[in-house]
Amino acid sequence: MVPFLVRIGPVALPTHEFFIAVGVAVAALVFVLEARRRGELDDRMVWILIGAMIGGALFAKVSTAWRYLQAEPDPSLAGIWLHGGRSVLGGLAGAYVGVEVTKRLVGYRRSTGDLFAPAVAIGMAVGRIGCFLTEQVGTATTLPWGLSVDAAVAARIPMCPGCVAGTPMHPSYLYEIAFHGVMFLVLWRMRDRWSVRGQSFKVYLLAYGVFRFALEFVRGNPVMWLGLTGSQLFLLATVPLLVAYFLRIARVPLPARSPA
Repeated sequence: MVPFLVRIGPVALPTHEFFIAVGVAVAALVFVLEARRRGELDDRMVWILIGAMIGGALFAKVSTAWRYLQAEPDPSLAGIWLHGGRSVLGGLAGAYVGVEVTKRLVGYRRSTGDLFAPAVAIGMAVGRIGCFLTEQVGTATTLPWGLSVDAAVAARIPMCPGCVAGTPMHPSYLYEIAFHGVMFLVLWRMRDRWSVRGQSFKVYLLAYGVFRFALEFVRGNPVMWLGLTGSQLFLLATVPLLVAYFLRIARVPLPARSPA
């Protein structure tokens, strides 16, 4: 566990926050480069990007505020922001809302999903490095690539009652980093091949939803209801909406191509 990357006297650089910031910066850079390549980079697009960042940051905090409110006898708004944790799924939902609200405010009508899909994927891959270095590892495993930590490190990992020293555990965040890395390569390679504008982002969300639901079984997050974690319950409510979207467009015939 590496809670801080660098210490200079009393000042320390938190590992988790550093990689989140780098992930956001990388995602923003990929978004801008892709918008420029498509000839769509203007002031409105910059505001849409800012809206995505603000919505993502707010919803990532709000979606986990209940944990802080439940545990803190004297809660405050500052406490929610500083100590309330954050949720990637909540952040993705918030970014989506932030984009849609900002597009209405600036009068942009076209879909931006194809710009965001590869950007979000690579940003998530980078940001999850910070999670891997600072948060719980995963559930116990007998697989040869299981990770184990010593007693001192196990005592510092939050929300990880299963982090017993010497017990190999699933490197769940490495699984997720690999997933997002592969999705970035696929989305980047196919960025000009989608039949419906904006479809790539929904494909990414659906793929991540299915992957994340399965990952939760080896993640080690607390069970909330019927043997499922909070993330899995959220996905049970949202993934069917994406499935319904793809079933609907699958029934719509593609327009016939005009003869050459």
